[in-house]
Amino acid sequence: MKYALRRIAMLLVTMVIVSLLAFVAFDLISGDAATAMLGVQATPERVEALREQLGLNRPLLVRYLSWLGGFFTGDLGTSYNYYQPVWELLAPKIAVTLCLSLLSFVLIVLVSIPLGLWSYRWSGGALDGLSTALNQLCMAVPPFFTGILLTWIFSNLLHVFTHGSFPDLARNPGGALAYLLFPAISMAIPRIAMTVRMLRSTIQAELRKDYVRTAISRGNDRGAVLRRHVLKNSLVPVVTFLAQTMAEIVAGSIVAEQVFAIPGLGRMLVSSISNRDYPVVQAIVVILAFWVVLAGTVADLVNQRIDPRLRLGGESR
Repeated sequence: MKYALRRIAMLLVTMVIVSLLAFVAFDLISGDAATAMLGVQATPERVEALREQLGLNRPLLVRYLSWLGGFFTGDLGTSYNYYQPVWELLAPKIAVTLCLSLLSFVLIVLVSIPLGLWSYRWSGGALDGLSTALNQLCMAVPPFFTGILLTWIFSNLLHVFTHGSFPDLARNPGGALAYLLFPAISMAIPRIAMTVRMLRSTIQAELRKDYVRTAISRGNDRGAVLRRHVLKNSLVPVVTFLAQTMAEIVAGSIVAEQVFAIPGLGRMLVSSISNRDYPVVQAIVVILAFWVVLAGTVADLVNQRIDPRLRLGGESR
C-alpha cells in the first residue's frame, strides 16, 4: 500500500514538473500571444486590451498556477487558430486517440502472449526458423508502411472502409471502432513481434535457473512448473516492456492518425504546430506525457502484484 501511494505521489510530482516545463517553454516560444491572435489587426491598443483579457500581464508563475488549476477543471485557455476553448477542441479527439491506443494495446496483449508461449514450445522444431524469420520481418517493417499497405488493400481494393471518412465516435461507436481496427493493427504488428521475442527469451532464461531444475528433479510436473512459476516470473519484464510499448503506442498514434486521416490528438498536434497554436500544443503535450507516465506507474503496480518479492521489497522501504 505504501509503495502504491509513493508511486502515485511520484506520478503527480512528475506531471507537475512536465507541465511547468511545457508551460514555460511554449510561453517563451510563442512570444506575445495577443499579437499572434490578432495577426494583421494588431494595434498597440488592441494588443494591450487582449493581453489584459487573457491575463498575460500577470507574472509567469501566477499564470502557470492559474493554468494548472484550469487543467483540472477543463479551462486550458483559448486556441489562437480556432478562437475556441482548448478543452472543447480536444475532448472529442482525446476519446478517439484513447480508443485507438487501447485497441492497439489490447491486440498486442491478446496476440503476443499466446504466440510467445507457442514460440517457446516449438523452439527448435521445423517451424522455428520460419517463425523467427517472420518475427524479424514484422519488427523491421515500420508501422506507417504497414498502415499504407492496409489502406491500399482494405480501402482501395476491398472497400472494407473508406479512407478519410471516419465515423463520429459518439454517434456511431461501432463504425468508429471498426475504422480504428486497421490503424491499431498497423501499430500493433511490430510490437507484437517484439513482445513475442521477449517472452520467449525470458521463459528460456527462467528455465535455466536452479529453482526450476530443483522443482522438476523433485518430481513436479514440468507443465505445472512452467505455468505456476516460470510464466509468472517471466511476465515481470514483459509487463514492464508492455508499459514501454504503451508509451510507444501514444507516440505512434500521431503517425497512424496522419496515415489513416483520423481526427485525433496526433493529427491535431501536427496541425497546431504548423499553425503555431501553442495553447493547443501545450495541452496535448501534457496530456500525452500523462498517459506515458501513467502507463509506467500502472506497470510498476502490476509487477508488485505478480512478483511477491517486489511487493515485499516495496512495502519494506
